[in-house]
Amino acid sequence: MTVRKVVEYPDPILRTISSKITVFDDQLQFLIDDMFETMDAYNGIGLAAPQIGLSKSVLVVGYKKLRFPLINPRIVESHGFSINQEGCLSLPSIHVDVERKDKIKVASKTVNGDDIEQEFSGFLAVIVQHELDHLNGKLIIDYGTPKVSLKEVD
Repeated sequence: MTVRKVVEYPDPILRTISSKITVFDDQLQFLIDDMFETMDAYNGIGLAAPQIGLSKSVLVVGYKKLRFPLINPRIVESHGFSINQEGCLSLPSIHVDVERKDKIKVASKTVNGDDIEQEFSGFLAVIVQHELDHLNGKLIIDYGTPKVSLKEVD
């Protein structure tokens, strides 16, 4: 396993829509292993392939005791919403209030290419949506909730 360098904004790969994975082989497993290693080295809780310079539709999540990859993920159902403050390894020192769905159902592939559906709620749903945005060229700065200063209100 290898720790890879995390790409930072404004690198153009962060604004690129990722290509779907079509080959499910040992190279894909090596990529996922490297992504987990990199996420851990940077003290992250999620990482998408564009964040290590690869325009591939793969993300990994490591939150509490859960660790899993999602390959070619897409949200097929969502409910509710909440606003949470988010940070991003590709935007160090920036935190933004982002509105996300509270509960999502995600269709994706396993490392073997099998179709699966999983449901996520709460903060885990936030992490998955954040990383999925990276696969679509979106960043937290695109979703920021504007803040109003009390000095501006009369």
